[in-house]
Amino acid sequence: MKRIMLKLSGEALGDKSGRGVDATTTVSICNQVKEMIAKGKEVAVVIGGGNIFRGISGEQEGYNRVSGDFMGMLATIMNAVAMQNIFEANGLKAMVMTPFRLEEYVELFHVKKAQKFMKDGGVVICAGGTGRPFFTTDTAAALRSAELGIDLLIKATKVNGVYDCDPEKNPDAKLYEEINYKDILKDGLKVMDTAAIAICMDNSIPIRVLNIFEKGNILKLVNGENIGTLIK
Repeated sequence: MKRIMLKLSGEALGDKSGRGVDATTTVSICNQVKEMIAKGKEVAVVIGGGNIFRGISGEQEGYNRVSGDFMGMLATIMNAVAMQNIFEANGLKAMVMTPFRLEEYVELFHVKKAQKFMKDGGVVICAGGTGRPFFTTDTAAALRSAELGIDLLIKATKVNGVYDCDPEKNPDAKLYEEINYKDILKDGLKVMDTAAIAICMDNSIPIRVLNIFEKGNILKLVNGENIGTLIK
């Protein structure tokens, strides 16, 4: 697994309430990414925006869905720029790429440019989702993984992997070590949205779901340990 995509929720950058951008948390993520690169991996990141604004919840508050989703895309760019600054302050090259032009601060997404930057030891932070409404950042992560030739998509969460039901509601929930894409779709397991799973399935991109807040998990995975749940 040479080329890796790390999918982070916006809440992963936030404080204990999941809001805003917490520098300590982001530095911790940066250090884990540095460990991956030190092991010879090429890394891209897709970041959500739920710590600032979530498009689908905006619709419930009266926003038009298209406008709300665009606001959510802008929230992911705010997170990406914050992450880029913290990464660079901690010795890691980083570049933000978006699917639409914001020429002053970020780059327009370009496959070959992104691949070269990754190959040279930098981290490409893909922000702005897919650039279109009605798609989640999970779908963006799957789409960018297919475009960039990603070998493994890591879905970084606050739980230890994929369960047969919600482990926060049911203490007897069963953790899967491995599960098939089709079983995820058939059983309606809320891991990633169906479009993201379908893209990964069609392009044979394995997904590893793990708890990024458990210290050392990323390094353990890179070193070959069986961490979290593998979807393939």
